[in-house]
Amino acid sequence: MISSIKKSIPLVWKVKYILSRLESKPISYFDFKTPAENKKRIFIFLAADYGNLGDVAITYAQHKFLNRFFPDAIVTEIPISNTLEGIAFVKKIIQPNDIITTVGGGNTGDLYESIELYRRLVIEHFPGNKIISFPQTIDFSETTKGLKERNKTIKTYSKHNHLTLVAREQKSFDYYNTHFPKNKVVLTPDIVLSQNQSVPQIPRHGAIVCLRDDKEKKLSVEQENNLKALLKKEFNHITIRDTHVGGQGLPLKNRVSKLKSIWGDFKTVELVITDRLHGMIFCYITGTPALVFLNNNHKIKSSYSWIKQAKHIRLVEDLSENSIKNAIAEVKGQQTEIDLETLVSKYHPIVEAIKN
Repeated sequence: MISSIKKSIPLVWKVKYILSRLESKPISYFDFKTPAENKKRIFIFLAADYGNLGDVAITYAQHKFLNRFFPDAIVTEIPISNTLEGIAFVKKIIQPNDIITTVGGGNTGDLYESIELYRRLVIEHFPGNKIISFPQTIDFSETTKGLKERNKTIKTYSKHNHLTLVAREQKSFDYYNTHFPKNKVVLTPDIVLSQNQSVPQIPRHGAIVCLRDDKEKKLSVEQENNLKALLKKEFNHITIRDTHVGGQGLPLKNRVSKLKSIWGDFKTVELVITDRLHGMIFCYITGTPALVFLNNNHKIKSSYSWIKQAKHIRLVEDLSENSIKNAIAEVKGQQTEIDLETLVSKYHPIVEAIKN
C-alpha cells in the first residue's frame, strides 16, 4: 500500500521535497569543494557522470572550452546524479558575479523528462545569476504531455532575466525564438565540435558499426542487418561499438578514459557507420571516414549542416545498396584537414554571453 502511494507521487513533488531537506543542511554536509571567492567562478550543472559517451564528451568539451576562453576562472562540475545536492550547496556560496552553465546536448524536451526537470530547477534557484544553457537540441512532442512540459519550461525560462539559450542547430534556434521570446537566443555548433582529436594519425583497418538501440532509433532491424552484410563484403574486419557503455555515477577519471578509448578506436578504422549524433561528431573530430544515418528526430540532419563540407563524412538518406556503396567509395581513404578554428569562431556568442 505504502509503495503504491509513493509511486503515485509526481516526480517533481519528490524532487522538491528532497531539495527542501538539503537546503536546511549545513555547508559541511556537502562533499563539494568550495571554489576560491577571489576568482571568477563558473559552475557546470547536469555534468554527465553516466555511460553515454556523447554526453560525457559534451561535459568534457564544455569544461575544456571554458578553461580555454576563461583561463583565470575556476570551473566546477556538478554531476547530474548530485544535482539536488549541487543546487543546495551552490546556493549557500553563490556570489552575484558567479556564472551558472548547464550542459549542452539533446535533452531539452519531454523525451528525457527528469533532465529537463533538473534544468528548470537550476534556472529557478539562481534568478540573480547569469545562466548559459550550452548548445542544445530542443524537441518537445506535440502530445498532451509534451505540450504540458513545454509550457512548464517556457514559464520557468521566461522568468529568468539573465538566461541565454544556445541552440546547436537552426531548427532549435527557430523553435527557441518562437516559444521563448523573453530569453536571449544564440546559435552555435554542438560544443564537442570545438575539440580536435585527429592527431596522432595511425594506420586504419576495417570498420566500426556504431548504431543506436534505444528510443531514438530509426533504422529497422532489416535495414541494420543489410548494412552489416554490405560492410562484411567491403571490409575484412568489422567491430560493433556503441557510444553508450552503461553505468551511473562514474568517477571523472573513468569517464575520460572511456571517452578517449572510443576516440582511439575510431582512429584505427577505415570507416564508421553510425546513427548517433556524437558518433558522427567523434568521426569528424578524429578525422575518421563515416556514413551517417538518421535517427528519429531532427538533430542529426540539422547538426550535419555545420560539417557538410567535410569530405570524410556523408549523411546517407537513400538506403539502397548502390547508394551506400557509392558513399563508402567517396569517403574511404579521404585525407582530412579538420577546420576546427573556423568552427571555434562560431562559438563567440557563448563567450560574449559570459563576458557581457
